[in-house]
Amino acid sequence: MSRIGRLPVDVPAGVKIEVKGMTIKVDGPKGKLEFTHRPEIGVAIEGAVVKVSRKNESKLAKSLHGLTRALIHNMLQGALKGYQEILDIVGVGWQAKKEGKNVSMQIGYCHTVDVAIPEGVNVNLPNPQRIEISGADKQKVGHLAAQIRSVRPPEPYKGKGIRYVGEHVARKAGKSFVGGGAGGGGAGGKK
Repeated sequence: MSRIGRLPVDVPAGVKIEVKGMTIKVDGPKGKLEFTHRPEIGVAIEGAVVKVSRKNESKLAKSLHGLTRALIHNMLQGALKGYQEILDIVGVGWQAKKEGKNVSMQIGYCHTVDVAIPEGVNVNLPNPQRIEISGADKQKVGHLAAQIRSVRPPEPYKGKGIRYVGEHVARKAGKSFVGGGAGGGGAGGKK
């Protein structure tokens, strides 16, 4: 049996969960989430605990068992506390601003790059070089952060680009200049 899948999920206080058929609805202070699980998996609410089981021993059911339990756990935590990703823009003159339902970035290209903000996700820009993404849905928050980062990932020479707060960027040494004086062996290098 799946080690993750067999663990019961505790329903935190202040969060309501409802199972109708294959649809799971979670309602909490940070928002409402909905998920439809696969027919190979069974979900039951027993008091303040959610138990996930599989209906057969097929390879697909085994692989979905732990996944379904993790998704339900993420929904409950998201509805209670929410999720947040913070990105920094590193580069002289590089900046971002919020324009309607888009994040508009000037990051070294000859044009601005716009990324659409999905429904249910909040974007806050405390300064032009920092993007704070928050929401109840972990998948949407993480996907938007990855989408923004992929526009200009940090490069290893000067470290310029968009990075997660606390992300370590491995730096490389640039080309080093080797002296080009006399005796160098090129054209006209003979004495």
